[in-house]
Amino acid sequence: MIRLFKIKDQKKDEAGNANARPAGKKQSAGELRLQKDISELNLPKTTTISFPNGKDDLMNFEVVIRPDEGYYLGGTFVFSFHVAPSYPYEPPKVKCKTKVYHPNIDLEGNVCLNILREDWKPVLNINTVIYGLNHLFMDPNDEDPLNHDAAAVLRSNAKIFENNVRRAMAGGYVGQNYFPRCI
Repeated sequence: MIRLFKIKDQKKDEAGNANARPAGKKQSAGELRLQKDISELNLPKTTTISFPNGKDDLMNFEVVIRPDEGYYLGGTFVFSFHVAPSYPYEPPKVKCKTKVYHPNIDLEGNVCLNILREDWKPVLNINTVIYGLNHLFMDPNDEDPLNHDAAAVLRSNAKIFENNVRRAMAGGYVGQNYFPRCI
């Protein structure tokens, strides 16, 4: 009788494995939600998404933004996203991999976007974050900066700020900091 149950359980396991999921590997609620978010993405024409680790690792991906207006026109900016299994109850971790002269992105790539911090709510999604990042390039916020020097220049003289952005994007120094070319 015990043997009969073992065979029954084994058949159930085999049937479950036929769905191309490894034994014991269940998707977290965060993975399921992220799959839904990705399938419903409505990216701006200036934005692309890629999965450097392959489609099996949806929790880590990159977004490339190429602004078509504003101070950052013509630049290419790469962001890495890491999504925790507790998503959407916790926002994704976003880092800018491109060194950029920006009031809301520091030199280590940390991003100051309110929906990635205190204003995050589970009803928000990856699409919202991507649109928020795009908005930072069209309208940098000098009121809540991570790069205080860039914010101070933007506040005091927009023309000098624009020249600094152009110099940085072309590959050059702004103050003591070197910025690799991103145009």
